[in-house]
Amino acid sequence: MSSQAEDWLFIRKIPANERHFDRMLYDVAIVGGGVIGCAIARALSRMQLRVILVEKECEIGFGTSKSNSGIIHAGYHAPHGTLKGELEWAGNQMWDALHDELDFGFVRNGELMLAMTPDQVPTLEHYRQQGVERGVTGLEIWDGERVRREEPALAAEVVAGLYAPTAGVVNPYEACFSLIDSARANGVEVLVDSPVEGITRDGDGVFSLLTRQRPVHARFVVNAAGVFADEIARMAGAGSFRIRPRKGEEYLLDKRLRGLVKRIIFPCPTAHSKGILVIPTYDGTLMVGPTAVFVEDKDNRTTSAAGSDEIFAAVRRFAPGISERDCIAEFAGLRAVADGEDFIIGPSEQKGFINCAGIQSPGLTASPAIAERIVAILHDEGLEMTPSPTYRSHIGKRVLFASQSLEDQVRLAAEDSRYGRIGCRCEQISEREIIEAIYAGARTLDGIKFRTRAGMGRCQGGFCSWRSMQLLSSELGIPMTAITKRGGNSWIVCDRKEGDDA
Repeated sequence: MSSQAEDWLFIRKIPANERHFDRMLYDVAIVGGGVIGCAIARALSRMQLRVILVEKECEIGFGTSKSNSGIIHAGYHAPHGTLKGELEWAGNQMWDALHDELDFGFVRNGELMLAMTPDQVPTLEHYRQQGVERGVTGLEIWDGERVRREEPALAAEVVAGLYAPTAGVVNPYEACFSLIDSARANGVEVLVDSPVEGITRDGDGVFSLLTRQRPVHARFVVNAAGVFADEIARMAGAGSFRIRPRKGEEYLLDKRLRGLVKRIIFPCPTAHSKGILVIPTYDGTLMVGPTAVFVEDKDNRTTSAAGSDEIFAAVRRFAPGISERDCIAEFAGLRAVADGEDFIIGPSEQKGFINCAGIQSPGLTASPAIAERIVAILHDEGLEMTPSPTYRSHIGKRVLFASQSLEDQVRLAAEDSRYGRIGCRCEQISEREIIEAIYAGARTLDGIKFRTRAGMGRCQGGFCSWRSMQLLSSELGIPMTAITKRGGNSWIVCDRKEGDDA
């Protein structure tokens, strides 16, 4: 095994649980294991604190973050006078350092906001000026000829475009895992499959979170529970705001369209949505979407024929080479929309209970800045913080077998035969990478998928799922019937009882 691979595997091993006494007192309990909660956990891990993150799903990042568009916005979208506007640009500037310290896919490929008619050009100028006032660099308005020269696949009807080089794309679930891996390596404890079912506070000001696994006691609580943040706040008597889920359907396209567009393509936005986009993902595939529809059910992640029709009709107006026939996967995510559409970040009427709610777009972009804001709020609320002398900012880099030269692939396979066995043919993911994902915390097929891309190719797991299940079974010592796609009741196979029909 190479030293680089050993370092990656060592740093990403899940730390052994420390003493799980019923009255263990944490300094901070974070509710919610999406990208916001994970960013906060890592920021707090720089200090000598006892921190725990509590997540309702069976794995980190399995809520909104799993179905995020993965866009690092350029910094000019959100209006002045809002927390979104303040933290969008601040967060944008922090991603390069994060990318240097952690191991996730990120590239600044830029974005274009398109005007399809002359009356939309003033909108481009409005956003350009908003960005300039905020300090966003490199903003330019291109005429239609320049737009088509830079992006030949765009429609001849494009009149102009606002170009922003500061935008980028990230693998959001990969960023989530890297943040929490770093936090764990620096002492943060993680409790998954643990929805919070009640919150009390005793006379000493200690909060007790009743979870499915065990009670969690903490001096401070940070509510980063996404679409459920209003319910968590109500349990604690710490807020009367409402979260309305806004569902967005997304469609992933075949890799044959790789390079059709190089930049993120936006239409002119509406009052409630940035519109339906074309997004070149970090891994090279194109993604189109999202829709923007309010739903009442906070678990409603269904896709629909109507959503597909809306998306592809909208996209074809400015990128006519895109067709629904190229779709290889579809999914939906829920954005946590709070009253007033802005972020809710700050102390509540319950001292020590901090709300971090309503974090919709550009929440991913702003997440590192949001984490720093939460650390500052906790300090102002009385949490003593001393920098940890053992804090490690970097984690080891993964060995991505498919991206290695043929010579290095031969060397790796000679050092470890599991590199020489391919678990996912579409994405060329080795069995060694799948096993490393299991060591890092993957307990489901989706856990492997989002850590390695095994199952993300054209066959969507048709060939590799069974081998991934075998590896989960052997490495975890569990039967195949205990393995699920994404936790809960999403079983893949079940026991065949004696007497069942063949």
